Amino acid sequence: MSQGYSDHFFTTVDGPRLHYRDYPPLGEVRGLPVLCLHGLTRNVRDFEDLAPRLAAMGRRVIVVSQRGRGRSDPDPQPERYQPLTYALDMIGLLEQIAVERAVFIGTSMGGLMTMIIAAQQPQLIAGAILNDIGPEIAGAGLDRIKANVSSRDPVASWGEAAARSREANLAAFPKRADDAEFWFDFARKTWSETGDGRIALAYDGAIVDQLDSSAVPPDLWPFWEPFKSFPTLLVRGGISDLLTPETVAEMARRNPALACVEVPDTGHAPFMTEPEAWAAIAAFMQRVD
Repeated sequence: MSQGYSDHFFTTVDGPRLHYRDYPPLGEVRGLPVLCLHGLTRNVRDFEDLAPRLAAMGRRVIVVSQRGRGRSDPDPQPERYQPLTYALDMIGLLEQIAVERAVFIGTSMGGLMTMIIAAQQPQLIAGAILNDIGPEIAGAGLDRIKANVSSRDPVASWGEAAARSREANLAAFPKRADDAEFWFDFARKTWSETGDGRIALAYDGAIVDQLDSSAVPPDLWPFWEPFKSFPTLLVRGGISDLLTPETVAEMARRNPALACVEVPDTGHAPFMTEPEAWAAIAAFMQRVD
């Protein structure tokens, strides 16, 4: 146990081992566990600020690095780097650790995974928090993601990693332009030291190679229907280029019980520790067993 969590590994049905952190509840248990699911090229460190806050509310928090990210094994068959694969991995993990129901928190790709699980096994989801993702994904956001992850060369110092992180993400966090501490923290969440002394992005580059710029996005609105059966909070970055206000409005029209919060001056995706996001999340967690 270190920093409030213990490290574990789960072997998937097709081979790769996944790293996950298990944060025990602080004090009395006051609700179901929470499963945190990161975005496309991120890992467990994305939630290292949010997870302790949730644990302090009396929740067990499970945070997983999906295959090919962080300390999880890369997949020898890159074509399996798909949200459906990751969703099935999470169903298997919950079964192994004997968690029958949980609150799901999904950022971007993690939200897509949550939608897939909601369609396949909705009984697993007691409530959901979707972070800057919905059934329609704006093309401008997809184009930016593909451009940002296309440069994957290692760097020689953490200063360079911070500078690269700033360059790739400044549009999403314009108010942080001169916040050096923020960008160093960002780099340490998304880069890792390698055995040869260099610093590299903490994901398998083959993940990006699976992105097909010419593919027509599938119709995800049917995956939104199951969310009527459990409480849901939608977090949107106020200047997000991936989740548009129009999509949020349609999500709310189809699910009038949907709770929404917007984080101003933030793009894709909020870390959910911003004051506006955290206040909404804390209130939401109080309402979900």
